[in-house]
Amino acid sequence: MADAPFTLADTVLGSRLIMGTGGATSLDVLERALIASGTELTTVAMRRLDPASGGSVLSLLDTLGIRVLPNTAGCFTAGEAVLTARLAREALGTDWVKLEIIADERTLLPDPIELLDAAETLVDDGFTVLPYTNDDPVLARKLEDAGCAAIMPLGSPIGSGLGIRNPHNFELIVAHARVPVILDAGAGTASDAALAMELGCAAVMLASAVTRAREPVLMATAMRHAVEAGRLAHRAGRIPRRHYATPSSSPLGLASFDPS
Repeated sequence: MADAPFTLADTVLGSRLIMGTGGATSLDVLERALIASGTELTTVAMRRLDPASGGSVLSLLDTLGIRVLPNTAGCFTAGEAVLTARLAREALGTDWVKLEIIADERTLLPDPIELLDAAETLVDDGFTVLPYTNDDPVLARKLEDAGCAAIMPLGSPIGSGLGIRNPHNFELIVAHARVPVILDAGAGTASDAALAMELGCAAVMLASAVTRAREPVLMATAMRHAVEAGRLAHRAGRIPRRHYATPSSSPLGLASFDPS
Protein backbone atom coordinates (compact mmCIF):
# COMPACT_ATOMS: atom_id res chain seq x y z
CA MET A 1 0.00 0.00 0.00
CA ALA A 2 1.57 3.25 -1.13
CA ASP A 3 2.03 5.96 1.45
CA ALA A 4 0.19 9.25 1.06
CA PRO A 5 2.59 12.02 0.07
CA PHE A 6 3.65 14.49 2.72
CA THR A 7 1.92 17.67 1.60
CA LEU A 8 2.69 20.88 3.43
CA ALA A 9 0.79 23.96 2.29
CA ASP A 10 0.15 22.47 -1.18
CA THR A 11 3.83 21.52 -1.53
CA VAL A 12 4.70 17.84 -1.77
CA LEU A 13 7.88 16.85 0.05
CA GLY A 14 9.63 13.52 -0.39
CA SER A 15 11.19 13.60 3.08
CA ARG A 16 9.28 13.86 6.36
CA LEU A 17 12.39 15.08 8.20
CA ILE A 18 12.78 18.86 8.45
CA MET A 19 16.19 20.00 9.56
CA GLY A 20 17.52 23.07 11.35
CA THR A 21 20.98 24.55 11.14
CA GLY A 22 21.55 25.82 14.69
CA GLY A 23 24.53 24.39 16.53
CA ALA A 24 26.45 23.13 13.51
CA THR A 25 30.19 23.30 14.14
CA SER A 26 31.04 24.05 10.51
CA LEU A 27 29.49 24.36 7.08
CA ASP A 28 31.25 21.16 6.02
CA VAL A 29 29.71 19.12 8.84
CA LEU A 30 26.34 20.73 8.21
CA GLU A 31 26.49 19.89 4.52
CA ARG A 32 27.28 16.22 5.15
CA ALA A 33 24.57 15.99 7.82
CA LEU A 34 21.94 17.56 5.58
CA ILE A 35 22.79 15.16 2.77
CA ALA A 36 22.66 12.20 5.15
CA SER A 37 19.29 13.31 6.52
CA GLY A 38 17.66 13.39 3.09
CA THR A 39 15.77 16.55 4.09
CA GLU A 40 14.12 18.78 1.51
CA LEU A 41 13.23 21.63 3.88
CA THR A 42 15.57 23.36 6.34
CA THR A 43 14.90 26.23 8.68
CA VAL A 44 17.30 29.10 9.33
CA ALA A 45 17.13 31.87 11.91
CA MET A 46 16.76 35.29 10.28
CA ARG A 47 18.66 37.03 13.08
CA ARG A 48 21.80 35.01 12.25
CA LEU A 49 21.39 35.24 8.51
CA ASP A 50 23.13 37.50 6.03
CA PRO A 51 21.48 36.86 2.64
CA ALA A 52 24.24 38.80 0.88
CA SER A 53 27.18 36.80 2.21
CA GLY A 54 28.91 34.15 0.14
CA GLY A 55 29.77 30.75 1.59
CA SER A 56 26.78 31.01 3.87
CA VAL A 57 24.14 28.58 5.02
CA LEU A 58 21.86 30.03 2.35
CA SER A 59 24.30 29.33 -0.45
CA LEU A 60 24.80 25.81 0.92
CA LEU A 61 21.07 25.12 0.88
CA ASP A 62 20.83 26.55 -2.63
CA THR A 63 23.65 24.25 -3.78
CA LEU A 64 21.95 21.22 -2.23
CA GLY A 65 18.54 22.14 -3.65
CA ILE A 66 16.97 22.34 -0.20
CA ARG A 67 14.04 24.70 0.34
CA VAL A 68 14.69 27.45 2.90
CA LEU A 69 12.26 27.97 5.78
CA PRO A 70 13.08 31.23 7.62
CA ASN A 71 12.20 31.32 11.29
CA THR A 72 11.68 34.07 13.85
CA ALA A 73 13.87 32.58 16.58
CA GLY A 74 14.78 35.06 19.29
CA CYS A 75 11.56 37.09 19.06
CA PHE A 76 9.65 37.82 22.28
CA THR A 77 6.63 39.69 20.95
CA ALA A 78 4.15 39.41 18.11
CA GLY A 79 5.41 42.71 16.73
CA GLU A 80 9.01 41.50 16.55
CA ALA A 81 7.98 38.25 14.88
CA VAL A 82 5.76 39.93 12.29
CA LEU A 83 8.53 42.39 11.40
CA THR A 84 11.08 39.55 11.13
CA ALA A 85 8.77 37.54 8.88
CA ARG A 86 8.23 40.50 6.59
CA LEU A 87 11.98 41.15 6.37
CA ALA A 88 12.49 37.47 5.54
CA ARG A 89 9.93 37.68 2.75
CA GLU A 90 11.73 40.67 1.28
CA ALA A 91 15.18 39.11 1.63
CA LEU A 92 14.45 35.53 0.62
CA GLY A 93 11.37 35.81 -1.58
CA THR A 94 9.33 33.31 0.39
CA ASP A 95 6.08 33.74 2.29
CA TRP A 96 6.73 30.64 4.38
CA VAL A 97 7.71 31.30 7.98
CA LYS A 98 8.34 29.11 11.00
CA LEU A 99 6.83 31.28 13.67
CA GLU A 100 8.70 31.24 16.97
CA ILE A 101 7.95 33.59 19.87
CA ILE A 102 9.53 32.63 23.15
CA ALA A 103 8.41 33.66 26.62
CA ASP A 104 11.87 33.75 28.24
CA GLU A 105 15.50 32.82 27.62
CA ARG A 106 15.64 30.20 30.36
CA THR A 107 13.02 27.79 29.04
CA LEU A 108 12.62 28.98 25.44
CA LEU A 109 8.99 27.93 25.76
CA PRO A 110 6.51 29.55 23.35
CA ASP A 111 4.45 32.53 24.48
CA PRO A 112 0.94 31.35 23.52
CA ILE A 113 -0.74 34.77 23.57
CA GLU A 114 1.86 36.52 21.42
CA LEU A 115 2.05 33.46 19.15
CA LEU A 116 -1.66 33.44 18.34
CA ASP A 117 -1.66 37.19 17.81
CA ALA A 118 1.27 36.99 15.36
CA ALA A 119 -0.18 33.98 13.57
CA GLU A 120 -3.46 35.78 12.88
CA THR A 121 -1.61 38.84 11.58
CA LEU A 122 0.74 36.87 9.32
CA VAL A 123 -2.03 34.67 7.88
CA ASP A 124 -4.00 37.83 7.03
CA ASP A 125 -0.80 39.15 5.41
CA GLY A 126 -0.61 36.13 3.09
CA PHE A 127 2.04 34.13 4.91
CA THR A 128 2.17 30.36 5.17
CA VAL A 129 2.57 30.09 8.92
CA LEU A 130 4.16 27.09 10.66
CA PRO A 131 3.98 27.83 14.41
CA TYR A 132 6.29 26.38 17.06
CA THR A 133 3.89 25.87 19.95
CA ASN A 134 3.25 24.13 23.26
CA ASP A 135 1.80 20.62 23.26
CA ASP A 136 -1.58 22.12 24.13
CA PRO A 137 -4.51 20.67 22.12
CA VAL A 138 -6.66 23.76 22.71
CA LEU A 139 -3.99 26.18 21.50
CA ALA A 140 -3.29 23.87 18.56
CA ARG A 141 -6.94 24.10 17.52
CA LYS A 142 -6.93 27.90 17.82
CA LEU A 143 -3.79 28.15 15.66
CA GLU A 144 -5.36 25.91 13.06
CA ASP A 145 -8.57 27.97 13.14
CA ALA A 146 -6.41 31.06 12.60
CA GLY A 147 -5.24 29.55 9.30
CA CYS A 148 -1.84 28.08 10.15
CA ALA A 149 -0.62 25.53 7.59
CA ALA A 150 0.71 23.12 10.23
CA ILE A 151 0.94 22.69 13.98
CA MET A 152 4.44 22.21 15.43
CA PRO A 153 4.21 21.23 19.10
CA LEU A 154 7.34 20.81 21.19
CA GLY A 155 8.16 17.40 22.63
CA SER A 156 10.18 19.11 25.37
CA PRO A 157 12.21 22.35 25.63
CA ILE A 158 14.50 23.27 22.74
CA GLY A 159 17.87 21.55 22.94
CA SER A 160 16.92 19.52 26.03
CA GLY A 161 16.97 16.15 24.29
CA LEU A 162 14.26 14.94 26.68
CA GLY A 163 12.09 13.54 23.91
CA ILE A 164 8.29 13.66 23.96
CA ARG A 165 7.28 14.24 27.58
CA ASN A 166 3.53 14.08 26.98
CA PRO A 167 2.65 11.55 24.25
CA HIS A 168 -1.03 11.70 25.20
CA ASN A 169 -1.24 15.37 24.23
CA PHE A 170 0.37 14.58 20.89
CA GLU A 171 -2.27 11.94 20.27
CA LEU A 172 -5.02 14.44 21.09
CA ILE A 173 -3.55 17.07 18.77
CA VAL A 174 -3.10 14.59 15.92
CA ALA A 175 -6.59 13.15 16.38
CA HIS A 176 -8.31 16.48 15.80
CA ALA A 177 -5.92 18.29 13.45
CA ARG A 178 -6.87 18.92 9.83
CA VAL A 179 -3.35 20.12 9.00
CA PRO A 180 -0.01 18.31 9.40
CA VAL A 181 1.30 17.97 12.95
CA ILE A 182 5.09 18.18 13.15
CA LEU A 183 7.21 17.45 16.21
CA ASP A 184 9.35 20.52 16.82
CA ALA A 185 11.98 20.50 19.57
CA GLY A 186 12.99 18.01 22.23
CA ALA A 187 14.21 15.09 20.13
CA GLY A 188 17.45 13.70 21.53
CA THR A 189 17.94 10.52 19.58
CA ALA A 190 16.40 8.41 16.86
CA SER A 191 13.80 6.68 19.05
CA ASP A 192 12.26 10.08 19.85
CA ALA A 193 11.73 10.75 16.15
CA ALA A 194 10.29 7.28 15.63
CA LEU A 195 7.86 7.76 18.54
CA ALA A 196 6.62 11.05 17.09
CA MET A 197 5.82 9.34 13.82
CA GLU A 198 4.20 6.37 15.58
CA LEU A 199 1.94 8.84 17.41
CA GLY A 200 0.73 10.09 14.05
CA CYS A 201 2.89 13.13 13.38
CA ALA A 202 3.26 13.92 9.70
CA ALA A 203 6.91 14.92 10.06
CA VAL A 204 9.71 15.68 12.51
CA MET A 205 11.65 18.91 12.85
CA LEU A 206 15.00 18.84 14.67
CA ALA A 207 18.40 20.49 14.80
CA SER A 208 20.36 20.05 18.03
CA ALA A 209 19.86 16.29 18.11
CA VAL A 210 21.96 16.13 14.96
CA THR A 211 24.21 19.19 15.03
CA ARG A 212 25.29 18.62 18.65
CA ALA A 213 25.60 14.84 18.41
CA ARG A 214 29.10 13.36 18.77
CA GLU A 215 28.81 12.17 15.15
CA PRO A 216 26.33 14.51 13.41
CA VAL A 217 26.38 12.74 10.06
CA LEU A 218 25.75 9.36 11.69
CA MET A 219 22.90 10.77 13.78
CA ALA A 220 21.37 12.43 10.69
CA THR A 221 21.34 9.03 9.02
CA ALA A 222 19.73 7.48 12.09
CA MET A 223 17.06 10.19 12.19
CA ARG A 224 16.23 9.66 8.53
CA HIS A 225 15.65 5.96 9.07
CA ALA A 226 13.81 6.54 12.36
CA VAL A 227 11.30 8.85 10.70
CA GLU A 228 10.74 6.30 7.95
CA ALA A 229 10.42 3.41 10.45
CA GLY A 230 8.05 5.35 12.69
CA ARG A 231 5.86 6.24 9.75
CA LEU A 232 5.69 2.61 8.63
CA ALA A 233 4.84 1.48 12.17
CA HIS A 234 2.07 4.07 12.42
CA ARG A 235 0.55 2.88 9.17
CA ALA A 236 0.89 -0.78 10.19
CA GLY A 237 -0.76 -0.22 13.58
CA ARG A 238 0.68 -1.47 16.86
CA ILE A 239 -0.95 -4.36 18.69
CA PRO A 240 -3.10 -3.45 21.72
CA ARG A 241 -1.32 -3.21 25.05
CA ARG A 242 -2.44 -5.96 27.46
CA HIS A 243 -1.84 -6.63 31.15
CA TYR A 244 -1.30 -10.38 30.60
CA ALA A 245 0.44 -12.59 28.08
CA THR A 246 -1.26 -13.71 24.89
CA PRO A 247 0.15 -16.79 23.12
CA SER A 248 1.31 -16.16 19.59
CA SER A 249 0.46 -19.75 18.55
CA SER A 250 -2.97 -21.41 18.66
CA PRO A 251 -3.40 -24.22 21.28
CA LEU A 252 -5.29 -26.31 18.66
CA GLY A 253 -3.46 -29.48 17.63
CA LEU A 254 -1.25 -29.47 20.71
CA ALA A 255 0.22 -32.96 21.34
CA SER A 256 -1.01 -34.64 24.58
CA PHE A 257 0.96 -37.02 26.79
CA ASP A 258 -0.81 -40.09 28.29
CA PRO A 259 1.39 -41.67 31.04
CA SER A 260 -0.69 -44.96 30.92
